[in-house]
Amino acid sequence: MTKIGLISDTHNFLDDAVFNYFDKCDEIWHAGDFGTAEIADKLKAFKPLKGVYGNIDGPDIRYSYPEELVFNCEEVTVYMKHIGGYPNKYAPGVKQRIMETHAGLFISGHSHILKVIYDEKLKCLHINPGAAGKQGWHQVRTLIRFDIDGKDIKNCEVIELGKRV
Repeated sequence: MTKIGLISDTHNFLDDAVFNYFDKCDEIWHAGDFGTAEIADKLKAFKPLKGVYGNIDGPDIRYSYPEELVFNCEEVTVYMKHIGGYPNKYAPGVKQRIMETHAGLFISGHSHILKVIYDEKLKCLHINPGAAGKQGWHQVRTLIRFDIDGKDIKNCEVIELGKRV
């Protein structure tokens, strides 16, 4: 079983509480808009980190992290892209990539709206952890923890870090 800490849209702010919440995680996944490489470096020094760049990320992040990422965790194919939309409202090309990669889990960020939705048509779980940073219009900063056990994605927990301001 692999324990995942999922975060997005830090926008150059990393709450110290993240390290407590992700302490028992095996990996951290960041769905884009890190803000600076310093945020990525802090997370990477703490736990193994996978991530994609977001629309606000500059060359320092784009050099180290791709626009999209496809990988396997246990027996689940994961597709991650910052601007991805969600079931029935995917960003252009995302639905096609989910089908091409046979992803069972699609991770996105960007909207600052926490969503966990199963796409019955594509047999793919979509997770957007919301936004953990202070910039944006979201009211509460959030992240998600979950486990991947073989083919099963389970024990999903939404964590509220507090108000955005």
